[in-house]
Amino acid sequence: MSTVKCVGILTSGGDAPGMNAAIRAVTRSAIYNGMRVKGIYRGYKGLILDEIEEFKTQNVSNIIQRGGTILKTARCSEFKTPEGRKQAYDKLQEHGIDALIAMGGDGTLTGARIFAQEFNFPIVGLPGTIDNDLYGTDTTIGYDTALNTIMECVDKIRDTATSHDRLFFVEVMGRDAGFLALNGAIASGAEAAIIPEISLEKDQLAEMIENGFRKSKNSSIVLVAESEVTGGAMGVAERVKKEYPQFDVRVSILGHLQRGGSPTAQDRILATRMGVAAIDALLDDQRNVMIGIQNDQIVNVPFSKAIKNDKPINRDLLNTLRVSSI
Repeated sequence: MSTVKCVGILTSGGDAPGMNAAIRAVTRSAIYNGMRVKGIYRGYKGLILDEIEEFKTQNVSNIIQRGGTILKTARCSEFKTPEGRKQAYDKLQEHGIDALIAMGGDGTLTGARIFAQEFNFPIVGLPGTIDNDLYGTDTTIGYDTALNTIMECVDKIRDTATSHDRLFFVEVMGRDAGFLALNGAIASGAEAAIIPEISLEKDQLAEMIENGFRKSKNSSIVLVAESEVTGGAMGVAERVKKEYPQFDVRVSILGHLQRGGSPTAQDRILATRMGVAAIDALLDDQRNVMIGIQNDQIVNVPFSKAIKNDKPINRDLLNTLRVSSI
């Protein structure tokens, strides 16, 4: 039988659509199972600064459709120090919180893992990031919504590109991962995707242009993952202006557009399933695991695996894009 009587929940790092659906599911599942719930505002920062409030069912009414996170989020340098983590632990004790659910990306889970080890404290992680770059889960909360946003934006850019015979480089988020760029390119019918996973192996731009790029089209759209490795859309566009001056080049950086918006049905369902599963994991005395989804089944992934391993890109998708964009 689980000894957890009161659970805390926080969101940390970058926000992602679907976080609110997960907060709602965690809160209601905890209450359903006889636990108390405390919402911690502004991530680890709010934990240290005591921004903690008891959550009842009504606190999470009418939020499933909202983007962002009602618990707010913040970066927190203090939590990276032993002193800061000790302050956080003291606050959890003070509020009678005996388990924590932390939602966010790689940085959030890394912090959770260190904290859990130092204080032998039960933590369950939820993968909330549009980048889809966490190992051990097929998709992360927010990824599907961001992908749909990219698709809608590129559809609109295409209207302009076609009217002017232009080559558009559209920069999408993803940090060091090309999932949004690659799948966004397939979904929007773009000509190519320049992603960090491949940049180290070959010159994607030269290959694209030498393969008779644009021979049958007057306008083209290429998605570029923001990354030091790819140089981002600005970097790629500069190169084209120098090396292939015959192209009329434009750049569009989608930026924070991709983070916002009402979550898709898929993200709401995923977030709700994961939120309920997080409480189930605590009831089952699981700790230091991230809730993931593999082949539509909920799985518990040890923090050490989720953080350490790089999630591989599906190489078949590269071929799909290449074939479908001739």
